[in-house]
Amino acid sequence: MDRMDHKSRIKQIQQSLQRHRVDALLVTHMPNVRYLCGFTGSSGALAVSAHGSVLHTDGRYTLQAKQEVRASRVRTAKGTPAVAALASIGGRKITVGFEADHVTVAQRELLAKTAPKARLKGVSGLIERSRMIKQPEEVQQLKAAVMLASGLFEVLLHGIKPGLAESHVAAELEYVARRSGAQGMSFETIVASGARSAMPHGVASTHPIAPNGFVVLDYGVILAGYCSDMTRTVHVGSPGRKQKDLYQAVLEAQLAAIDAVGPGVQAGKVDQAARKVLRKAGFDSYFTHSTGHGVGLEIHEPPRLGKGQTELLQPGMVITIEPGAYVPGLGGVRIEDMVLVTETGCQVLTPTSKELMIL
Repeated sequence: MDRMDHKSRIKQIQQSLQRHRVDALLVTHMPNVRYLCGFTGSSGALAVSAHGSVLHTDGRYTLQAKQEVRASRVRTAKGTPAVAALASIGGRKITVGFEADHVTVAQRELLAKTAPKARLKGVSGLIERSRMIKQPEEVQQLKAAVMLASGLFEVLLHGIKPGLAESHVAAELEYVARRSGAQGMSFETIVASGARSAMPHGVASTHPIAPNGFVVLDYGVILAGYCSDMTRTVHVGSPGRKQKDLYQAVLEAQLAAIDAVGPGVQAGKVDQAARKVLRKAGFDSYFTHSTGHGVGLEIHEPPRLGKGQTELLQPGMVITIEPGAYVPGLGGVRIEDMVLVTETGCQVLTPTSKELMIL
């Protein structure tokens, strides 16, 4: 059973309706639906107004919804849940907000036909802003997911053998993860070996583990709906001086970025701290993604820690710090921890060692 305080979350959204100049809000993005009312099914829409909130779902989920949802009423929709939810609140001349980031043009046209008297207004990031600051219960769930993932790292290390397919290594990890209580993986597991380590998102393939070179291991687990995310890079065989220098530069960049994290700090400043170290080492042009992102019910959430991002970090945010450098012909390195922003600075949640492991 979900122990989160959904009643206070819905109240917070109700209080923000007037600020966004809408009379009601139609929530259709399922992670946002879950955040507000606790429903974990794949089909549903939540109608929120000053008078209360109602979850509309289809007949497959009626029993599940009644078991999971406490802070909202539950209704079984005869057709599409979003259409049913809008019809329940949009039968008069009111302004109804919809999640502009998650509704297609075709869906919006269907909604307009459903409630011709209502004025539809796209609203962006209303619920996501609330989700950025994790409540204590959410932090505990995220910590549990981090610890489960970290505890599986030894499984990965034991499975890495030259000639064995990357996909085999990932499969062993995912099997043990499920056996250990994970609901699933946060994303498609990355096992990128040798030349493929220079691919930032080299998901596990049928390529064999190279006899000499880096192996980037990026994975996470879902526990009670909350995601974890970690990356470690190991080396098969003896690394040369260039490989050691690359690894050390990324490690120092990651530590510098963590040192920059704190309340009131612009997200872009954290990214800047990592890039400054890599620039000094001559690897900044090989760092091709942002330094991190928020994590919660989804693997990628606001804030984004990238160039020019002005969002101020706040206590309760849980973010990743994951600089990397990917040099064709030499290999790639990424090191990633999950970090909690605190009142005085930050707390690194990922306990796994970051020293270069040679297998």
